[in-house]
Amino acid sequence: MSTLNALKLSTAKKSLNTTPVVHRRNKLGKKLWEQIQLAQAHLAGKQFTTTRFQTVRDEDGVRRSVEVPKRVRAWWWNSDNGKIALNVRYGARVVELAKGKSTIEVAAPTDLIPTLELIKKAVEAGELDTQIESASIKLREGFTK
Repeated sequence: MSTLNALKLSTAKKSLNTTPVVHRRNKLGKKLWEQIQLAQAHLAGKQFTTTRFQTVRDEDGVRRSVEVPKRVRAWWWNSDNGKIALNVRYGARVVELAKGKSTIEVAAPTDLIPTLELIKKAVEAGELDTQIESASIKLREGFTK
């Protein structure tokens, strides 16, 4: 018991519910991590794949989860002026970063990863909460009849 006396014990409990704002931040942060990994693989000349779980039925009718590769699409492309253009996406919607502006211009492919990391820090700090919320509302509107 003397080992436990060296620790500071408390009665704190883990919150089971996260707020919708935090959930949206985490969701976009995960997608930005995938884009960073994709950009690193692209610069190294490699392929990036991540996996997800899918529930399938086998021939006996038993449902089980299998790990399948997930395709990650790049959020960037080469623009007409020779630079790289980058959109931040929330689901299928493009996040409008400023009034009427949703594209970030990146000078070189080597600047893409620091730009994505900067966006990820801004998302985690909550600087894009209103833009993410409006993209989320637009996304949800597509599901209503």
